[in-house]
Amino acid sequence: MPRRGNRKRLKYRANDLSSHRVTVADFANSDPAVVKSGRVKKAVANAVQKEVKALCGLEASRVPSEDGLSVLSENGHYGSSEELEDIENGNGTSSKKKKSRKQRESSITDYAGEDFPLDIWLVLASYIRPEDVVTFALICKKAWTITCTAVFWMRLYKRHYQTNAYLPVRLLPECMYRLRALRACVIRSLFHMYEPFCSRLAKNPSLPESTPNTLLNSKCLLFWCKKVEPGIRPEPLWEFNFKLKKLPPKQKNLCLIGLQPPLEYKEVHFNPDQDCCLLQVTTLNFIFIPVVMGMTLTYFTINVSTDMRHHRVRLIFQDCPVLNGKKPRGEQGVQIVLDPVHSVHLLDWWHPKYPFSTMA
Repeated sequence: MPRRGNRKRLKYRANDLSSHRVTVADFANSDPAVVKSGRVKKAVANAVQKEVKALCGLEASRVPSEDGLSVLSENGHYGSSEELEDIENGNGTSSKKKKSRKQRESSITDYAGEDFPLDIWLVLASYIRPEDVVTFALICKKAWTITCTAVFWMRLYKRHYQTNAYLPVRLLPECMYRLRALRACVIRSLFHMYEPFCSRLAKNPSLPESTPNTLLNSKCLLFWCKKVEPGIRPEPLWEFNFKLKKLPPKQKNLCLIGLQPPLEYKEVHFNPDQDCCLLQVTTLNFIFIPVVMGMTLTYFTINVSTDMRHHRVRLIFQDCPVLNGKKPRGEQGVQIVLDPVHSVHLLDWWHPKYPFSTMA
């Protein structure tokens, strides 16, 4: 017995169908409640197509059925092109089987997307804020390639250049046309002229709390000491500078691993101070310090001085780095104790007070 609720479907025949029997419900402007699929039924489409061929004569019958259906699919009235492939022939037999839903979804997911030329990405880069450069470079490889060009960094410099800003000689407009280290110079200039970057430096502490951990196993590239004349204090201060080369971060963005700037823009990305920082320790009096250039910083602490009014800095340098969280032994390396300490500052390579070579 047939199941309850099943209704017998109406069969449309080409011989019984005439032009006045084609209703609005058979087309795209019909009520979605009446036609849920949003397209005309296969049997109706075949019958209408046969009747049109009969009315137009022999010339219309020579036109393949796929050409007429492709026009309908472009207008979007009868669904996608994959569904139109399943429309039956005049004899009522199906030409191809319907693709499964999973196959249709996989074909959509396998779509590679549009491939825009570099000129479009260069135009979009003209509207990118300096703090969004990394996000823009992670969109795709072509967007990253644009951030490697000299045109991108020169436009970024000219867009935020201010005539009243104080800049070092290397960062002036007449010196920015040198391609060597152009990217590093533009980044340094933004910390002089771009207000969000300047305010960020003012808000950040002179010595972050994570400094002792981030400077471990850093190599000392350069060391010097100079006398600083204070404004209020009668006696001068002594400033000890340690130029350290930090280890590269353990976790990098997967989208940028293995990507190297093009060879023609290698000079643009040249930066001898990459991953470098300057540790400035200002003391109240001069303290003799042995030579530690070329050694590795394995221990760094800041404590309260014995007079309870200043700080005390302790540094230990060794010939090789200490790994696996082991504590270094003072007798194995060179220990430096600075006490009393007036102030401690950590300057990254882009900081305005970071000393860099004008020949870069």
